[in-house]
Amino acid sequence: MNDRVSISITGGVADVRLIRVDKMNAFDDAMFAAIIEAGETLAATPGLRAVVISGEGRAFCAGLDMGKFGQMASGERGSGAALVTDKRTAGGANHAQQVAMLWRELGVPVIAAVHGVAFGAGFQLALGADLRFATADARFSAMEINWGLVPDMAGIALLRGLVRDDVARDIVYTGRVVTGSEGAEIGLVTRICADPHAEAMAYAIEVASRNPDAMRAAKRLLNLAVDGTQAEILLAESEEQVRLIGSPNQIEAVTSRMAKRAGQFRD
Repeated sequence: MNDRVSISITGGVADVRLIRVDKMNAFDDAMFAAIIEAGETLAATPGLRAVVISGEGRAFCAGLDMGKFGQMASGERGSGAALVTDKRTAGGANHAQQVAMLWRELGVPVIAAVHGVAFGAGFQLALGADLRFATADARFSAMEINWGLVPDMAGIALLRGLVRDDVARDIVYTGRVVTGSEGAEIGLVTRICADPHAEAMAYAIEVASRNPDAMRAAKRLLNLAVDGTQAEILLAESEEQVRLIGSPNQIEAVTSRMAKRAGQFRD
């Protein structure tokens, strides 16, 4: 992992960075493995409160390594069957899809800080975050159609919760570039920032100061809201609230707010 992804954790906030700078953080096999390893490491980290994922150098992520497309052009299809037959997670993701889905499934809020480009695989990685902070001139694209392919790293599953159906179709059918500014208008981008990483870290620190039990419950509910029925969501709201009311961290949230001091929360 160390030559593809770095992780530093301070105050419960994980600063996760793609560090394959010479290739604009493009995906090769090692990058796929490193991101999944990073997600598994964070999922097992006590006291984790929030995550910021970004790319060092000129870009967030330029997509799939060009060498991969060279293999396809040569007629190699050996790995294609694995896209279907790979062992899948409980949520249904294969190895490639888990690179994006693990951030949505991680129990804490995840913010993607995007600058430069987020193309193809990088675009889908950014979609896996709960929120996307980006520069106005950042460039997003589901570029797969340009290579005769379709998004297959959970891009379709994640797009449907962010933009209108016709907008998603336009993005996928054309592979066109969407700027950060346009992304904010259509729902891809949460916030336009001059310095996405700095603002994402500040946001994560704020999130980390709240009751972590409530924050995890909120993420579970919002994840359920994508596919759940009204009855399932209403029941889940009640179940989550019952678990929270009167719990030590909820009492501390009330006590600290009334005393106008920072909360002292425990896992």
